[in-house]
Amino acid sequence: MKLIDVTNSHSDLVREQLSNTDAYMVKVFSLGQTTVIYTVAPTHEDIIMLNRNRRVKQNEITFVLNKLMELTMDDVEVMPGHNFVELSYIKKQPI
Repeated sequence: MKLIDVTNSHSDLVREQLSNTDAYMVKVFSLGQTTVIYTVAPTHEDIIMLNRNRRVKQNEITFVLNKLMELTMDDVEVMPGHNFVELSYIKKQPI
């Protein structure tokens, strides 16, 4: 599997995310037919994986988590949908 950065092809999406959320970084990747949207904010990181033709596979989720966040399924909250999955990681705040 290979993640390809296609952020430049999604400039409207990136601009909207940056102006309407607390995110300071938005990247869009292609993983074959699956689109991966990765956002980073001061308190959390989110990944949305979308495939319009089929359900997102578990091995795709594991691969993306490892590549982008260096985390496992145990570290994130998983919110599955019909043809998408949202993964959310709340950053630990320093005491």
